Amino acid sequence: MNIGLKPSSWTRRLNLIGVMVGLGWAGASLAAPLPAGWTCVGNCGTNTSADGVVSLPPGFGSYQWISTNGGPGGVGTLPVGATGQETNGSFAQTPAFSANSGDTLTFYFNYITSDGAEYTEYAWAGLYQGTNTFDSLLFTARTTPSGNTVPGFGLPGLGAGVTLTPPSTPIIAGAPTFSPLGGSSGTCYDVGCGYTDWIKMTYTFPTSGTYSIGFGVTNALDQAFQSAFAFAGLSLNEKPIGQSVPEPASLALMGLGLAGLAALRRRKPA
Repeated sequence: MNIGLKPSSWTRRLNLIGVMVGLGWAGASLAAPLPAGWTCVGNCGTNTSADGVVSLPPGFGSYQWISTNGGPGGVGTLPVGATGQETNGSFAQTPAFSANSGDTLTFYFNYITSDGAEYTEYAWAGLYQGTNTFDSLLFTARTTPSGNTVPGFGLPGLGAGVTLTPPSTPIIAGAPTFSPLGGSSGTCYDVGCGYTDWIKMTYTFPTSGTYSIGFGVTNALDQAFQSAFAFAGLSLNEKPIGQSVPEPASLALMGLGLAGLAALRRRKPA
């Protein structure tokens, strides 16, 4: 089978895959689910502590992630500008929220990959109108042996109105340890593997509407040597979005419960 690799490179990849299988490549990481109201297709979760090279993001006690490890085929692909090399991955989406023209969206992200060389995997974040209609890309991140990972080379550039802090996004090279990578955690196929560490994205909405944010990550050319995409602190004008809050019915029940406790206290003999 010819997949465009030199024989020595293909042999090396097979050997490393064997090591990954021995490490329990298909094993699932231990994590909490995404917050209530989010959508997940594939392998998604929430971490509340540092995990390998992925620290807690600045000022936050948790973060969400998606991983290609165990992700289904055809998932995590760019809604626009796909490369045709995508194989399998994962996708997550926030609940819908309202935004006005001029509102500011911010969050942190961290792209982690054990792959490299010609296996140019990628992740992305984009806006949807409501939860069904794709609106626009915010940014892409892609495996690269040199230069910036964001925006991913050969992929669409930064969305209009998007800024990154810091603006430079090189890979921190090395075999990244991160449990959502499964058996790929702590492995590195070739130059380009590593992680970006936390990068802050800021976006200004040009148009009022109801939106949600989608996140995708995908393998390229094969399903070996996994990649992950972590994100945290999603805020609109510094107010959290996509977080679990009691529904109105729950708040009403809570109020009834407190009223009942107060009545019991009043009836308690002195």
